[in-house]
Amino acid sequence: MLSDKKIISLARNTLKLEADAITGLSAFVGKDFVSVVKMIHASSGRVIVSGIGKSAIIANKMVATFNSTGTPSIFLHAADAIHGDLGMIQRNDVVILISNSGNTPEIKVLAPFIKSGGNKLVAMVGKTDSFLAQQADYVLSTSVDKEACPHNLAPTSSTTAQLALGDALAVCLLEMKGFTALDFAKFHPGGALGKRLYLKVEDVFPGTPQPIVSPQANLTEIIFEISSKRLGATAVVQKNKLLGIITDGDLRRMMQKNTRFEKLKASDIMTQSPKTVERNTMAVEALALMKTHNITQLVVTDGEKFLGFVHLHDLLKEGII
Repeated sequence: MLSDKKIISLARNTLKLEADAITGLSAFVGKDFVSVVKMIHASSGRVIVSGIGKSAIIANKMVATFNSTGTPSIFLHAADAIHGDLGMIQRNDVVILISNSGNTPEIKVLAPFIKSGGNKLVAMVGKTDSFLAQQADYVLSTSVDKEACPHNLAPTSSTTAQLALGDALAVCLLEMKGFTALDFAKFHPGGALGKRLYLKVEDVFPGTPQPIVSPQANLTEIIFEISSKRLGATAVVQKNKLLGIITDGDLRRMMQKNTRFEKLKASDIMTQSPKTVERNTMAVEALALMKTHNITQLVVTDGEKFLGFVHLHDLLKEGII
């Protein structure tokens, strides 16, 4: 049974060794890395990323990152490749083979077949004198001094280095492509992150009740409109033009100041120049405005024209908070 002190020590040592492995990669980023980035960027094909064992898992992650940042990519398991799946590789594809040793049986069979097909082969490899490195057109070294495993056996530091170098490739490629946050949103439309990048106020507010009263409305009409629409506020509108807003807080403050209510009209109670948001504003910007002013709804406008309300609950339902 390990002591608490020993567990903490092992964890910290693992993190240090893996951090050192990533830091050490900087020395290996040179001409071949630049050539690979430029080649992939110029390619009309896809990036095929392959490996076996733990390297195959890293390959899968690299493919996911490439695809989500605008570089079309496909994962190909090295074992499956030599048992019929080589047909996935098309003539213009760039192939990245990931292997720490560069000498596994599957890699030794696969690499020559890729070369014979005329595809450019990139080796992401720990041993730069290995069979894979010798076969490759370009070598990206992921050499590490030591695995984080106490026995220096289980792939830990080496797979961390592979993962980090794959991210470095993806980041360089997205910069070369001029890949923007809006482009990212196009590939993530179903997630909360994507919604924060593309969802606009006009996509949210139409389903929300739209309480309005005229400037001549009496107190009964105002209270009924606020209560029935359940937004805690109503807009004061004349000929589609926004004049002001009345909230339930405005009503409470008005009742504390007045003892006679029968002659009061909406124009007497309303707050002029309320906080508004244009319909084409990003929903996340509307949320920021609510937070800044500590309010739960904003009037949606098109110039001076009143369109409706967007409420904090609408943004909650869309999952952008």
